[in-house]
Amino acid sequence: MFPQVRYEVLGPVCAWHGKTELDLGSPQQRALLAILLLARGRQVSLDGLVDGLWGEHVPKAATGTVRTYVSRLRRILDVDADGQRGEPIESMGDGYLLRVEPAMLDLDVFERCLDDARAARRLRDPARAARLLHDALRLWRGPALAGIPGPYAESRRVPLTELHLAATEEKLESDIFLGEHAAAISDLRVLLAEHPFRERLTELLMAALYKSGRQAEALDAFDRTRQRLSDELGIDPGPALQTLRQRVLQADHRLTAPAAAAAAAQPAHAAGGGVRGGGGLSGRPLVRRRPVNAAALGY
Repeated sequence: MFPQVRYEVLGPVCAWHGKTELDLGSPQQRALLAILLLARGRQVSLDGLVDGLWGEHVPKAATGTVRTYVSRLRRILDVDADGQRGEPIESMGDGYLLRVEPAMLDLDVFERCLDDARAARRLRDPARAARLLHDALRLWRGPALAGIPGPYAESRRVPLTELHLAATEEKLESDIFLGEHAAAISDLRVLLAEHPFRERLTELLMAALYKSGRQAEALDAFDRTRQRLSDELGIDPGPALQTLRQRVLQADHRLTAPAAAAAAAQPAHAAGGGVRGGGGLSGRPLVRRRPVNAAALGY
């Protein structure tokens, strides 16, 4: 095991030995490392590596090229660790395996922070949850697997991007809970411009605007989303968004109730949930995620 080597996939694929970045070679070679990293300690067959790198367009020398990449990566990653040396990429069966401790991969650290944040919310500790979410999102240095070619990397970017967006929504929900309305509104407007059919973003924006005393703007946010959904997808807003609009219209006093008191009145399960991976960024399944967490927003 190589405790001094850290791997990053939440952005360009990198490896670090202490404070020194290792030269991982060509984008194709980095792509192979990414496949092994995201296998999370499972063996990947030679055929699986070939398919992940080239898909249907397999070159004649694909098998030999994969073995060359593995040989080069072994030399690059075979760094001193407490005076010992070894083979970081193991041959196993008809393929290869890279054993990586959770603390060595930024994606594992991110997911642990996300789990801890959700646990903090269940324990009614919103300040700690917010800190953990901020820490988790700071690990992202750009789009996941940036610059990595091949069908495997392309297929994994979608769930990783969804995971990042879901965590960002949870962070903004925590910000609203803690009274950071203005900053949340600014961030939500940017995100909605990038993901205009994401109804949860509209719910969060409406809540932040209303809690800031901007009822008319909250209703306008609903109207713009409703128009986009109708014009481009031929559908109406989901029930959660429509219910929130009705409560804003009625000036429901619970929407601006003190957050702590409102949270205490909610059942414990209300603070759980969240989306973890999976799905794409287009199409109906991701237009409506779980409703805005009423307890976390203070209503």
